Amino acid sequence: MRPVDFRKGVDGLAALLKETLAQDPFSGTVYIFRAKRADRVKLLYWDGSGVVLVAKRLEKAHFKWPTIRDAVMRLSPAQLAALFEGLDWTRVHVPRVPRPSAVQ
Repeated sequence: MRPVDFRKGVDGLAALLKETLAQDPFSGTVYIFRAKRADRVKLLYWDGSGVVLVAKRLEKAHFKWPTIRDAVMRLSPAQLAALFEGLDWTRVHVPRVPRPSAVQ
């Protein structure tokens, strides 16, 4: 996905998710948008009682941006925290945990 117009607020980003990406902005998923220069990000998510919009601008660096597949990227909570801090999220180890089998 291309960088977004950072003048967009909650409603504009939610509409972009719904109309362009066919995603539900009220699913509880954290959606991350970046600015063209990659020094700013916005996070949008539904917390169960309202939409939360968080913005961050790095003063002396750029966010390491992951490879995007099908306009969607999936990060672990640790990777998201590293990305938000402006760190190299690709260096965060994500263990493969098998899915639990059904309880009988």
